[in-house]
Amino acid sequence: MKHFFLFFLLSCSIYGQSKYPQDYFRNPLDIPIVLAGTFAELRSTHFHGGLDIKTQQKVGLKVYAAAEGYVSRIKISHYGYGKAIYITHPNGYTTVYGHLQKLSNRLEEYIKQCQYDKESFEVEVFPHTEELLIQPNEVIAYSGNTGSSGGPHLHFEIRDNEERPMNPLLFGLQVKDTKAPYVSAIFAYPKDKNAIINGNNKRTQLRLIPQKSGDYTVEEITAYGKIGFGVTSYDKQDLAPNNNGVSNIQTIYNGNRSFEIDFKRFSFEETKHIKRFIDYDYFKTKKSRIQKLFIEPNNPLSMYKNVNDNGYILVEDSTANVYKIRIRDYHNNETWVTIPVKGKPETIVQDSISDHTNKSLIYSDKTTNLNSGLVSVNFYENTLYDDTYIDFKVSSDTLFLHEDKIPIQKNFYINYDLSNYKTEHLNKIFIANLHGYYKKPSYITTTRKGKILSAKSKKFGTYALAMDTVAPTIKPINFQDKKWLSKYRYLKVKITDDLSGISKYRASVNGNWILMEYDYKTNTLIHDFNDNIVKDTKNELKIIVTDNVGNSSTFEAIFYRK
Repeated sequence: MKHFFLFFLLSCSIYGQSKYPQDYFRNPLDIPIVLAGTFAELRSTHFHGGLDIKTQQKVGLKVYAAAEGYVSRIKISHYGYGKAIYITHPNGYTTVYGHLQKLSNRLEEYIKQCQYDKESFEVEVFPHTEELLIQPNEVIAYSGNTGSSGGPHLHFEIRDNEERPMNPLLFGLQVKDTKAPYVSAIFAYPKDKNAIINGNNKRTQLRLIPQKSGDYTVEEITAYGKIGFGVTSYDKQDLAPNNNGVSNIQTIYNGNRSFEIDFKRFSFEETKHIKRFIDYDYFKTKKSRIQKLFIEPNNPLSMYKNVNDNGYILVEDSTANVYKIRIRDYHNNETWVTIPVKGKPETIVQDSISDHTNKSLIYSDKTTNLNSGLVSVNFYENTLYDDTYIDFKVSSDTLFLHEDKIPIQKNFYINYDLSNYKTEHLNKIFIANLHGYYKKPSYITTTRKGKILSAKSKKFGTYALAMDTVAPTIKPINFQDKKWLSKYRYLKVKITDDLSGISKYRASVNGNWILMEYDYKTNTLIHDFNDNIVKDTKNELKIIVTDNVGNSSTFEAIFYRK
C-alpha cells in the first residue's frame, strides 16, 4: 500500500462524489446482511445514521473493513456507539463500525496503549494517515453490544467527504427485500384556523381501507382551505420481522407533485429536527410516529424536494379532488394510498376555546426569561420552533414546566438560587427531571456558580432539586479478598449508585492504574489480565468510584497470581 496516498489524492479529484461505486465496499460481515434498522429510520431524537446489521443474536463475529483505507478515528465510550472504528478510503468516503466487542489484535494494542497513556477507558483518537493502514478484507474488530446498543448487532455507516451519513445500500450492498411498505394510519391536518377537515379544525385520523393489491384507500373526506396529511408507515425485509424505516415518500394532488422526502443523506446537524418532521405531540402521547407530509416554519431538513406550497393542498368549494401518497423502500417496492377529497365549507365543530390564562408565552425568535421565586428558566432565540404558550409554575423546589409534548430544537436553561440552603448541603444538591408514574428523579448535568445551580434540557416536564448523600456501592463479582486468581482471565466488580449516578471511577493495582471497562447496562467493571499489567504475585487492588455530586466509595482487596 505504499502508493495508497497518491492514489487517495488522485481519486478524490477525479472520482469526486458524483456517483456511488457499486463494487467498492464489501459486506462488513461474513453472513448475509439482515437488518434490524435501516438508514434514516425514525428514532426518538434523530434519524438513524446507518444500517443495524443483525449478528444472529451473538457477539464476537468477525468484522471486516469494507475496503482498504486507513483508520482515521477510534472512539471508545460508555454510551453512543460504544467501541467504534472509522476508516477513511481512497475514494473519499469513510466507513464506521459501531457497538464492537473488541478491536483486532493490532488495533486493540494501539487503543489500549492510548487508554493506559491517558488512564481512561473512554478515549477518542485520530491516528495519522499512515499510522494504521488497512488492507482489503482485513478483520478490524469483532461484533458486540457495547454503548447504547439494545442487543448484539453491528452499526455500519458510510459517510461522504463532508461527514454526512449516506444510505449504505446506495453502494451495492445486498439485502433481500421483496416486501412493500405498509401503512398503519393516515391523518389530515388543518394549516390554519380557517381550514376544515370533516367539520373540524384539528388533526383528524382518517379511516384507512386496505386493498387486495396491498395498496390503500381512505374513506372520502370533506375539507376546505389549506390542509396537509401525515402517514404512519414502515417497511419490512424478507428475513427479519423488524418494523424498519422507508426510503422515499411522494405525494401527488390532482395529478401534480406536491411533496417528496428522500431519505438518502443528511447531516448530523439537522438530524435533531426529526422532532419537527414527526408529530411530536402524538409521538409522546401515543408512542407512534406520524411523518408529516408538509413543511412547517423553521424546519431546515435537506431531504425535502419537489415541494409545492410546503406540501399543503388547497381544497376549494364544490370540487372533487384526489390526493395520493407513494411510499417506497430502497428496493423500489412501493405502496400507494389514495385519498378522495371533496371540497365543502362546513361549520367548524369547536371542542373548546383555547384558554391561555395563567400560561406563559415563549417566543421562537427572541429570548424569553421566566421567573418565579428562586427559580428562573431562560429560553434563548430559536429554542422553540413556534411562539408557544406553556404552563410554568413553581411550588417549593419543584418546577412544573409544561408537558413533554412540544418539540424543542435547542437547550433551555434552568437556574435555582440556593441562598436559603445550608452551605454544607450545596455540593450534594442537583437538578433532577422527575419522570414516570412515580416521578422518579433522574440526574441531569448540573453546575454550580456560587449559590446558583444550573442545568440545561431539551424537553419540557417536571424538575426539582434532589440531594444525594449516599456514596456508590462496590462489590466484587468473581473473587474474594486474599484469593488466588492465577486461572482467571478477568477481574469483575459491580458498581451501582441509586440516585445521581456514576460519574467516574479509577482502579489501580499496587499503585499503578489499570484499565477496567465499564458496562453501564450490567453495572460491571472488568479488567483483562491479558493486558499484562498485573505481574506481581501479591497484588493490592484499589477502586474508587464517584457519583455525579462527588460522593465517593473506595474498595480495597488483595489477590494473588502466579
